[in-house]
Amino acid sequence: MQATLTEQLLRALKQRGATEIFGIPGDFALPLFREFERSAILPLYTLSHEPGVGFAADASGRVRGGLGVAAVTYGAGALNMVNAVAGAYAERVPVVVVSGAPATHEAASGFLLHHQVKTLDSQWKVYQEITVDQARLDDPSTAPQRMARVLDAALRASRPVYIEIPRDMPARLCDAVPVLPWPQPDAEALAACADELLARLRAAKRPILMVGVEVRRYGLESRVAELARRLGIPVVTSFMGRGLLADSNAALRGTYLGLAGDPELAAEVEGADALLLLGVIVSDTNFAVSARRIDLRHAIQALEGRVVMGHHVYPELPLAALIDALLERIPAGEAAAAVAQAIAAPAPEWIADEAPVAPLDIAAAVNDLFRRHGPMPLASDVGDCLFTAMDMGPAELIAPGYYASMGYGVPAGLGLQAATGQRSIILVGDGAFQMTGWELGNAGRYGWDPIVLVFNNAAWEMLHVFEPEARFNALPAWDFASMAAGMGGDGMVVRTRAQLKAALARAHTTRGRFQLLDIRLAPGALSPTLERFVNAVRRLSAPTAA
Repeated sequence: MQATLTEQLLRALKQRGATEIFGIPGDFALPLFREFERSAILPLYTLSHEPGVGFAADASGRVRGGLGVAAVTYGAGALNMVNAVAGAYAERVPVVVVSGAPATHEAASGFLLHHQVKTLDSQWKVYQEITVDQARLDDPSTAPQRMARVLDAALRASRPVYIEIPRDMPARLCDAVPVLPWPQPDAEALAACADELLARLRAAKRPILMVGVEVRRYGLESRVAELARRLGIPVVTSFMGRGLLADSNAALRGTYLGLAGDPELAAEVEGADALLLLGVIVSDTNFAVSARRIDLRHAIQALEGRVVMGHHVYPELPLAALIDALLERIPAGEAAAAVAQAIAAPAPEWIADEAPVAPLDIAAAVNDLFRRHGPMPLASDVGDCLFTAMDMGPAELIAPGYYASMGYGVPAGLGLQAATGQRSIILVGDGAFQMTGWELGNAGRYGWDPIVLVFNNAAWEMLHVFEPEARFNALPAWDFASMAAGMGGDGMVVRTRAQLKAALARAHTTRGRFQLLDIRLAPGALSPTLERFVNAVRRLSAPTAA
């Protein structure tokens, strides 16, 4: 049955797991947004600035393991969102960018059009660099096939795609978007790969499983937890994968952070004679800060639809198919050596006294809250707030640990609540809050009420520790707490541990309005994890003696 092109796109998005659209309208996108609102197939959440739209869509895709959707206008809108989409590409998040565009007759007029950069295709060319597939829906007869191809590419590759809709097209009629068959892996290659992988693990004396972000992207956490139980080998997460398997009973040993983390855990991972990397992005944040560089030639890597074991490469083997093949070969009743889950030594009782707050106090206060009321999902920006998050939990965590773009935390926390209905705790530094913290002003109209912890030290502190003599890392001291009321929330200044505990308890019990804790940290106060990270980087980068 025919319907408008926009309705068919929305139905195809919903069929493939999208649950909402984040966007900002503009004149080239007004017909598109009019159809969004008229059809009401997916809820539309408008924010204040395109980077926030991209980060919110990214968070929605991360936390649900499916498509996030960002809708913007041509030129000034879409190009303003490039950084957020680039981060989604780097970190394997399937964000669908839907952009309005000039109508066909406008493009043929010969005039330069507003929002045009160099050519009318400049935006298209930019997005070719940061998306895995693109489609221009300028013909109702070809639009359904193009939509199906591009949306399925986003899901298969777990990376962003770009759809451009000229403004004379949103209300045009077209056919439904077909459901295309997905390519199936070669059965013989899959069997050979699974057999070789299991043989390597069974021959190893010190095997370890490390899980990374693709496990979440493809919705494989429960199956990977079951695989770990059947294999009976220790499990760790990568830095980027922190928060994975938090709700499972897998033998989770912790998060591998190299020299920045637990020395015993680092030695265990780096000494493994069979390191199985499932969905782990091989990046500097995951591996470079290590006492001994992990020799990837002896690791087993399953990432980006292929499996690499030494010199053996199995292409076009999706991670989900590999996990299923391994589970088929290890019956549920097969005995496996029990592996104890790492149990942290009891932390000394956190005392909510009049001492100044340090980053580790924030982690202790959040953990105390979790023990009393249960865990909450965390959305973190980059910097010391993310390193502090390594001491929180176990809890679900989303953060741009590899691409490391500032400004992610606040819109990501909003996107998380929009996609799941769960209230989040947002961890953000004062520098990142100055970029996108104002998106909190949109929370009230949609019923979002996150708890926002601002690490306020009047500096880009993580940069400052690398350049301690520089003045350019200093920031003005902003009173974020007093700004909260003007944006529809409640703000509290926190300077001591006692104030932190009281403010966090009050924030937790107050619903319906976002709660902002403006935590005034002393200049130079760092989390222990960041201190170890900085010291490790300095040692590794120090010139060697001649």
